[in-house]
Amino acid sequence: MKKVRQNIKIVAGNSNNPLALQIAKYLDTPLTKCNVKRFADMEVFVEILENVRGEDVFIVQSTSYPANDHLMELLILIDALKRSSARRITAVIPYYGYARQDRRSSGRTPISAKLVANLITNSGADRVLTIDLHAGQIQGFFDIPTDNLFAAPVIVSDINQKFDVDNVTVVSPDVGGVVRARLIAERIGGSPLAIVDKRRDKPGQSEVMNIIGDVEGRSCILVDDIVDSGGTLCNAAETLIDAGALTVDAYVTHGVLSGGAVARVASSPLNSLVTTDSIAATEAFRVAKNVKHISIAPLLGEAVKRIHMERSVSSLFD
Repeated sequence: MKKVRQNIKIVAGNSNNPLALQIAKYLDTPLTKCNVKRFADMEVFVEILENVRGEDVFIVQSTSYPANDHLMELLILIDALKRSSARRITAVIPYYGYARQDRRSSGRTPISAKLVANLITNSGADRVLTIDLHAGQIQGFFDIPTDNLFAAPVIVSDINQKFDVDNVTVVSPDVGGVVRARLIAERIGGSPLAIVDKRRDKPGQSEVMNIIGDVEGRSCILVDDIVDSGGTLCNAAETLIDAGALTVDAYVTHGVLSGGAVARVASSPLNSLVTTDSIAATEAFRVAKNVKHISIAPLLGEAVKRIHMERSVSSLFD
């Protein structure tokens, strides 16, 4: 009997429709028609408007701001597809919200990243595809197959196009990001590495202390996985300029950019802040002159295609 290959179905929530459209375009398939809306009391309602019985379905939904709304949309979409007899459901979560709550920071506090993983698993997802988790161990929070892609190839490609890498120093904004910064430095030809040593007095605020490494006369590139308030990057940029850096740019996977972060970056010494489109751009982001997006749609699209065809995605990590 001839084996029938199921079609790819791409379903989009409301968190990042432009990225879902780009992924669908890469795969040369239309988005699956569905309604994701709110009742008057703000309850989420989902209706799948196409037949998905026996199909391989990928839901594209970042759990970005408003995190709880987008998380509920994801869970209800999974349940709707499960009850519609989809053969396999993959949650494509470009930005995994609650990832920074991956351990107990003090007594009587939750591990919310694990709770969210349990909710996604128990709602009926068969596997998860995400990118640059804040902490690698979050993969182990899921009891289903989880692929954690790296944005490094996309970031490195953009750096190689825009910079003279012979004069670039890659900078980690804190000690915890050294491995990530070293990975980028190695991929652009073994550029020197520097570290910003900082002390954080209270959540959301940071005080830059000093620079470990030589940055004088160099084009510095700050590398991080998440930019939220922007305080860490802006303070680091000021310190690097004071230490003699020629220019300072920043590459960050997830541009959360909450509150007045975009305005803070715009008025900082940062020449540019480049983030991926894992989180949809706000109006403030779109009008800012020194804040830009690079797309991870081809990376995610290729991963979706390989998962659908039961092929390895390991080479996408290289």
